[in-house]
Amino acid sequence: MNFLAHIYLSGDNEFVKIGNFMADGIRGKQFEKYPAEIQKGILLHRAIDTFTDTHPIFRESTKRLHGRYHHYAGVIVDIFYDHFLAKNWNNYSNINLDEYVAVFYQSMHTHYDLLSEKAQNILPYMERQNWLSSYQTIEGIHQILTQMDRRTKNN
Repeated sequence: MNFLAHIYLSGDNEFVKIGNFMADGIRGKQFEKYPAEIQKGILLHRAIDTFTDTHPIFRESTKRLHGRYHHYAGVIVDIFYDHFLAKNWNNYSNINLDEYVAVFYQSMHTHYDLLSEKAQNILPYMERQNWLSSYQTIEGIHQILTQMDRRTKNN
């Protein structure tokens, strides 16, 4: 769920960004059917997740939420991390967040045929509700968590 961080950590290569964005929906060696740069993004996503999921700070954060939110604790922490990145975006990029997000959405449309089916299905909702920019406000985080709660039916 930390889409913004994954996209940001992909650097300037739009195909690596696309691969990194859609990686959660790509299982096992399915990534091999994509072009090389998208494969790099998928593998980068996996490396980032491995690093963060085993990092002591991330583990401590999820432990704090686990009692109440169980296996969703990691997703919630990911969303919080995207909030901190978006809120402090100007410390990490010379490009305005809204402009950065617009360029990413355009890239997704330009290369729509390369997206996984899951990414194609998510894109209209993501863009309409502007998930990536909405991470910067508490209201935006509230909306994302509410949507997640609806999708998971309070499980």
